[in-house]
Amino acid sequence: MAVHRASAPLDAASLFGEYPFLPGAESLVRGQTWTVRTLLEEPAYGSARALGRARILAAADDPRAVRDVAEFAGAAADVRYLSFLFARLVLASAPSPAPLRRWAVAESKRSSSRLESLHGPEQAAEIEAVADALHSPMRSGADGMEIALPDYVRLATPIREADYRLVRQEVRGGSVLVRPKRAARLLEEAIRRTLADPIPLTPEVVALVREREAELLGDVAARMPLPVARASAGGGVLRPERFPPCIRKMRRTLQKGENLSHAGRFALAAFLHRAGADPETIVDAYRGAPDFDESITRYQVEHITQRSGGLGYEPPECETLRSHGLCVREGDPGAESPVDRARDPLCFEEWLRHPLQYYRTRGGTVIERGDPDAAPGATPKAGSRGRSGPPG
Repeated sequence: MAVHRASAPLDAASLFGEYPFLPGAESLVRGQTWTVRTLLEEPAYGSARALGRARILAAADDPRAVRDVAEFAGAAADVRYLSFLFARLVLASAPSPAPLRRWAVAESKRSSSRLESLHGPEQAAEIEAVADALHSPMRSGADGMEIALPDYVRLATPIREADYRLVRQEVRGGSVLVRPKRAARLLEEAIRRTLADPIPLTPEVVALVREREAELLGDVAARMPLPVARASAGGGVLRPERFPPCIRKMRRTLQKGENLSHAGRFALAAFLHRAGADPETIVDAYRGAPDFDESITRYQVEHITQRSGGLGYEPPECETLRSHGLCVREGDPGAESPVDRARDPLCFEEWLRHPLQYYRTRGGTVIERGDPDAAPGATPKAGSRGRSGPPG
């Protein structure tokens, strides 16, 4: 998506055109008579629909927002706003929440890229305007931008980079001092959260949108396929229903288009590899991630799985997963399946210390690290009990 360069302060209309999620942006179409149906059908809104579709498809292809949307630069502020409404309307009607969350990432990155591209007083003024509207006030000073400590913690917590941890920040009198680039990144998180929440729609509106935009929704689904079960690298069958609850929860998180922590992403890839999944299956498991990038994912999967001649990294033990907040042995209240919502007794066995032990005990096959034949494509061996299973 386009990265904008500007050197002059934005007037209100231009500000809302750039950031259509801000309160007050509806003033851009004040006086226009439009409805959901006319936005979806009338020729007068064809430009808004075209731009909205372009924004959706650009996000589906690349949530990092580096793909340019050519139609964006020349569009009037009201068309930009209506294209934004159209995109939210369509994505709120999609069968899966993953495209909406991917789009939220892309749109938030587009906005933060613009904020980063500005300089001097114009940059500070625009950051302040966006931050105020998002209820995360920031104020510029001689040493950078100041944000209240609670707001900083709220926005920085989901950011995985270690440099954003509070212990590495400069705190003055209850505020955190950040450079403009970091302020833009924090606002990116605020925007992402705002856009990731679907707008409430009636069943009649959802049916209308799905009927009118069936081709677009089909195109998005084709560009963002959800992971499917495949044969393991050794010719066996992966059995996701027998995965430990923590691994099942990680997969559900990604399938729903939600973010998974760095520790969770590593644990999932390492586990799937040792369970016999081939690289394509492992990469597919991450396609629902809101920030999915295929080239980066393939590189990281290769790094995790090809260590030590193809044996890969050892998945974290249960204790480590608990320390990262990834253990769900008490059950996942948000899961649809009664099995996933319930407490898992096996996870409380004293001898169980590793998710691979769980999988083997439930009947899955695991590649042993000590198996000299366990190279990529080799048939996994059952292995012995002890560490990898219940006491015999």
